[in-house]
Amino acid sequence: MTRFLGRLADPRTLPIVVTIALFIALFGFGSVMYTGFFSMQVLTGLLVDNAFLLIVAIGMTFVIVSGGIDLSVGSVVALTTILCAVGAERLHWPVWAIVPLVLALGTLYGAAMGALIHYFGLQPFIVTLAGMFLARGACFLITTQSITINERTFHAIAGISVPVGGGTLSAGALIALATLAAAIYVAHFTRFGRNVYAIGGNERSALLMGLPVARTKIGVYALSGLCSALGGVVFTLYVLSGYGLQAQGMELDAIAATVIGGTLLTGGVGYVIGSVFGVGILGTIQVLITFDGTLSSWWTRIVIGALLCVFCMLQRVIERHAARRRTGGTGLDAQRRKDDTAPTRHAPPEEDAAPIPTMRRA
Repeated sequence: MTRFLGRLADPRTLPIVVTIALFIALFGFGSVMYTGFFSMQVLTGLLVDNAFLLIVAIGMTFVIVSGGIDLSVGSVVALTTILCAVGAERLHWPVWAIVPLVLALGTLYGAAMGALIHYFGLQPFIVTLAGMFLARGACFLITTQSITINERTFHAIAGISVPVGGGTLSAGALIALATLAAAIYVAHFTRFGRNVYAIGGNERSALLMGLPVARTKIGVYALSGLCSALGGVVFTLYVLSGYGLQAQGMELDAIAATVIGGTLLTGGVGYVIGSVFGVGILGTIQVLITFDGTLSSWWTRIVIGALLCVFCMLQRVIERHAARRRTGGTGLDAQRRKDDTAPTRHAPPEEDAAPIPTMRRA
């Protein structure tokens, strides 16, 4: 039992423990306050309504664990909806041709940003910010109007409903669950996942150990682009339309869900499953406000902002506590402590100058 409690208090697992406890508390509060809240229908509804955000947050988790950031994900989602709508309604392409194409484009887009970040030494914030503007601008170059999708196959896939207990799961929710399972395997059971954690912990040390830093960093952003495009496909199935203004602010929601899920912004620490509960917390807050019926939807943003601040401060406190444990509880650097405790050597007292002997000629 003591060992289990010690594992929960570990700095690497404590944030996700707090996240899970908060999700349970919010769901329990809703169950007490509102009739019908505690049901499988509400729980599955959280997954159905936030499946696209979960997929995007999974990709964001890999990026933040590696020590980076990706601000382009929301724009890539919007661009994906536009490409799906144009391909289905104007070009009359089949779904099996549209989906692989947009997934490939999203992956290449992310890989290109990763290459710029690594080979040119550019900041991820700037590169992905430029990627956000490029993708959003491309949406309006293609069309400035909303395109409704009437293609039968899209409607058939969107209409898939799998009963689970008292609720149902849509095709998008099933895709999100499959993505989650694949992401957990990649993060914790593959060499690529271990390299991501190593680079996020200390990129220079990872390079000195001979790890493929360039390939891993490019792969991380390619994976984020793939998840963004896949999230865009799921979002298209959810709204059955394409529009350049869709998914505005989704990159911030994904970052918030990832951070609330226990992933440290400094990199090296984080769990994919934590992002699931982070998305669940955001969705639960929205459902609570909907059940209340008297609060404005903007309260969702206010609460999320407050939670984000709290979790950032919690991360900082945990980091400081871990640093103090590593340095014996003083918070001082180990080398400094070593220097302070080392015996002091006193210089010998100066002696009076003695005459220098000289050789005299006989």
